[in-house]
Amino acid sequence: MKPLISIIILNWNGWKDTVECLESLFQITYSNYSVILIDNGSVDDSLEKIHNYCNGILRVESSFFKNNPNNKPIKIFEFSRRESEINDWKKNDFENIPSDRKLILIKNEKNYGFAEGNNIGIRFSLSNLKPDYIMLLNNDTVVDNFFLQYLTEKMANNESIGFSCPKIYYYDFNGKTNVINFAGGKIDMNRGVSSHIGLDTLDNGQFDSDKMVDWAEGSCILVKRNMIDMIGLLDRKYFAYWEELDWCLQGKKQGWQTWYVPKAKIWHKIARSTQTKSGRLIFFMTRNRIFFMRKNANNKEFFIFFTLFGIQFFKTLCILLTKKDKDLLKCFLKAVKDGFTN
Repeated sequence: MKPLISIIILNWNGWKDTVECLESLFQITYSNYSVILIDNGSVDDSLEKIHNYCNGILRVESSFFKNNPNNKPIKIFEFSRRESEINDWKKNDFENIPSDRKLILIKNEKNYGFAEGNNIGIRFSLSNLKPDYIMLLNNDTVVDNFFLQYLTEKMANNESIGFSCPKIYYYDFNGKTNVINFAGGKIDMNRGVSSHIGLDTLDNGQFDSDKMVDWAEGSCILVKRNMIDMIGLLDRKYFAYWEELDWCLQGKKQGWQTWYVPKAKIWHKIARSTQTKSGRLIFFMTRNRIFFMRKNANNKEFFIFFTLFGIQFFKTLCILLTKKDKDLLKCFLKAVKDGFTN
């Protein structure tokens, strides 16, 4: 039998993306998986729309696939967050239902962020489903039919691999669907900077080789269960951003590898960099970058980072003062303070 995989998806006020993601996922060739959808305290009509989708009332339209009415209705196994943590779920007929005709829905009472939101799903899966692998998948993605097969085969053939990730394209890059966003990740521990290999390049096969990388993007990452037992869950302190880098690094410290598998492909609805950065984004990206370095850098790396960050700090301060944006300035200063003191 193929390894069992739990696929965890977070939804927060994003039902349109979520149902498109689910519809693409329920059409994959891999047959032994369970989908755990975590609603992270949505305040829109996400839950109603997701129920309508599963009942076949809401039809999904996408340029990437045709809607499949044949697997509807999809049976929903629904839990509150508290119910999901009791660990005495009697699965009844769950295991006898095909993978593409069932969905576990956990309803959080508030937004727990990316890290803890996914942890809630991981804990439920480990306690009740006993999977061989766990996948984190963003709700604003569309997947290739064979993506899970390729990722699983790579990890099954190498016991040292703890994480694997696909080639990630932009969902829409000025009308193109073959522009790469992520072909593996690099980390510069002297500067505290992460980067996407292949970013914004047209795919001409130049990133078609399997490769060991520093980190896997959290929008789609397959994780070996044995490694989770060793290194633990995502660090909830991050809330959002940098948590997957930290996870990959914790795995590396214990001898686990992260691999990029280009035969596996997904498309991600990524906001372009031309958009104005919000205070929330600046806060988490700045604070978590500092926290990541405090947690993971050695003394030499942190000294170099601290020196370079000091220069960057004053440059950023001057820019924000020139813009006279008090809210962004407050977010930035609070992020720096929290990053170095908490």
